[in-house]
Amino acid sequence: QVQLVESGGGLVQSGGSLRLSCTAAGDDLHYYAIGWFRQAPGKEREGVSCISGSHDLIHYSDSVKGRFTISRDNAKNTVYLEMNDLKPEDTAVYFCAQPHVMAPFCLLDVSHYDYWGQGTQVTVSS
Repeated sequence: QVQLVESGGGLVQSGGSLRLSCTAAGDDLHYYAIGWFRQAPGKEREGVSCISGSHDLIHYSDSVKGRFTISRDNAKNTVYLEMNDLKPEDTAVYFCAQPHVMAPFCLLDVSHYDYWGQGTQVTVSS
């Protein structure tokens, strides 16, 4: 029933910007937390940012804090990840994810999420 679709990835130079989108079908995103995660080749999936389903409580990983901004547009049922000052180490497949239960907080831990999008590739050149 729940389907998440990411878009907006691409190839950019170091220092450039991209805006990723996560759009849901089957649920209204404002009821749930949404997390952004990324996975580079040979590495485990890691949390990047999340936004809660109430009060828009937000967390960022230390590696992206100050460069990335997460936001939601409830009218469009979409969560965005604005990525600025991109670095080669940001290169990864980026996923959005949603838990199957509602909670007034969010966590940057893959084990707390049940539904995942297909991922969108972000490549940052030196």
